[in-house]
Amino acid sequence: MRGENGVAFSMPGGDVSGPRRSRPVDLAHLARQTMGDRSLEQEVLALFVQQALSVRDRIVDANIKDRLLLAHGLKGSARGVGAFAIADCATEIEHRPEDDQTLRRLGRLIDEVRDFIAAINR
Repeated sequence: MRGENGVAFSMPGGDVSGPRRSRPVDLAHLARQTMGDRSLEQEVLALFVQQALSVRDRIVDANIKDRLLLAHGLKGSARGVGAFAIADCATEIEHRPEDDQTLRRLGRLIDEVRDFIAAINR
């Protein structure tokens, strides 16, 4: 795995200092969750991306009940891996499930996380 500057990760989780909210995934948080096991990090992130893409593809057309369930499930998973912007957006959807702007933002955030994870796994 390579970091943003092309250098291999210097610490488990890929962070060189501490949690950084500017990244789509807080790698220091993820490293704490996985006890620094890089292969577990990769596996967890791959599963998260699959779940997030599935939610992205289904949430807009879901009825309100299903939309709330999808948002709630995604929120927990996102917090677990350190995708806090997605978790916060899912929380907003739980409070305002009919807000199309928030649904579109969720899709963009999911795409950002997918691209970020692909980049760090190169």
